[in-house]
Amino acid sequence: MAMAITIEDMAAFCKKKGIVYPNSEIYGGMAGFFDYGPLGIEIINNIKREWWKTFVQSREDIVGIDGSIICHPKVWKASGHVDNFEDVMLTCSRCKNKVRADTFIEEQTGIAADGFTVEMINNAVSENKLSCPKCKSEFEKANDFNLMFKTNVGPLQDESSLAYLRPETAQLIFANFKLVSENSRLKLPFGIAQVGKAFRNEISPRNFLFRCREFEQMEIEYFIRKDMFDSCPWVSEVMSHEISVYSAEMQEKGQQQKQMTIKQALEKGIIMSPWHAYFLAINHQWFINLGTRPEHFRIRQHLKTEKSHYATDTWDLEYNFPFGYKELQGIADRGTFDLDQHIKHSKKDMSLFDEEKKEKVIPMVVAEPSLGVGRAFLVFLFDAYDDDKERGNIVLHLHPRLAPYKAAVFPLVNKLDDKAREIFSMLKQDFHVIYDRSGSIGRRYARADEQGIPFCVTIDFDTENDSSVTVRDRDSTKQERVSLNGLKDYLCKKLI
Repeated sequence: MAMAITIEDMAAFCKKKGIVYPNSEIYGGMAGFFDYGPLGIEIINNIKREWWKTFVQSREDIVGIDGSIICHPKVWKASGHVDNFEDVMLTCSRCKNKVRADTFIEEQTGIAADGFTVEMINNAVSENKLSCPKCKSEFEKANDFNLMFKTNVGPLQDESSLAYLRPETAQLIFANFKLVSENSRLKLPFGIAQVGKAFRNEISPRNFLFRCREFEQMEIEYFIRKDMFDSCPWVSEVMSHEISVYSAEMQEKGQQQKQMTIKQALEKGIIMSPWHAYFLAINHQWFINLGTRPEHFRIRQHLKTEKSHYATDTWDLEYNFPFGYKELQGIADRGTFDLDQHIKHSKKDMSLFDEEKKEKVIPMVVAEPSLGVGRAFLVFLFDAYDDDKERGNIVLHLHPRLAPYKAAVFPLVNKLDDKAREIFSMLKQDFHVIYDRSGSIGRRYARADEQGIPFCVTIDFDTENDSSVTVRDRDSTKQERVSLNGLKDYLCKKLI
């Protein structure tokens, strides 16, 4: 099941199968915006449900919130987004085509320009004699472009009513931090999670769902006391976990990434914090447990030029997309930066009284696992996609927990429709199932394969006599006769 498909091919497949549609296509579309179709919404909801179950409901130390998309504009002033949430933009002097500078430079030269200042961008453009990709004219001097979408709240349409669509979900966690900690009676260390929409006015949205202007994030802010930095109580659980590591030193020396265990990465001082090691490992494990192949991932350490000023270390969990290794999930330590900023701007006390230390503390964020839902969605699709030449159709080998439908129910012929409907009604009480009576049984199997449905239940002429049905496995195509009395239990065991 080699991943031999481009991002453009995946976008075309998703549109054809009702997984993802271009937004407003009947009016020419709108770059950076997409709509999830009947299959896509089921898959995306399953991804979010599995993430929430793993990282919130199955843990005693993490609780969740759902913050508003629009909030007081001072939140974004305090966080630094109003003044500093910018990308550098290049504008053609002739045709006025605009491109995101760091991405353009990396594509043209191979130089990683993420974090470059305007001056550094101008120097790189000049030194490499870069020109507009459309008309080959020179660029104007680069300039910063703020990525936040502006809106107005209330009847007045002026500066007094100015607000922003949130560019990230994290700040609502910080703004609600004191209330959440008090209401949940949490003691350090603990985390606060959120799944929600964010909006960024990207200069050059590209690569389908990878870089959009509207997207969802699944994010955790994990808080500790500063003296807990070197002691993660759960890191021993992941010491034997293996992953491909690409440290800052390896990048600077032009070396290749290396496969190693978490224990080796910590002992060699490659990963500085056991908390980073722990969250990198459990997030990699989450993807693997849902059917992806571990060799398609690596962890990459940010270079000094990439790191935020408040971070002592930052790592990305990256996936090998058709367009190369790219960030799937960023995991940074943010220190006390955000809480300090909100204390300063709101004049409110955000400290906690630590019973163990018998003193007030401002907790630090030791890790911020921030995962894009759309990017996770792409990972699962790419790893599941199989152009099966022997079958003559696409097979989506989605993990059963992510599959849009858990089973499809087929009458072998239309005269068996009544019995098939009866079985369908029985199954849909416990599973999300689909009914299909159109076309040959072979064509229906192929349709189910392309939709990622793990099991097909066929009602045939023997069903009335032996009270059993034929269950076909999507991945192996093997068929098994299963009694109607045991059908629900059979599917339950297979769908784990």
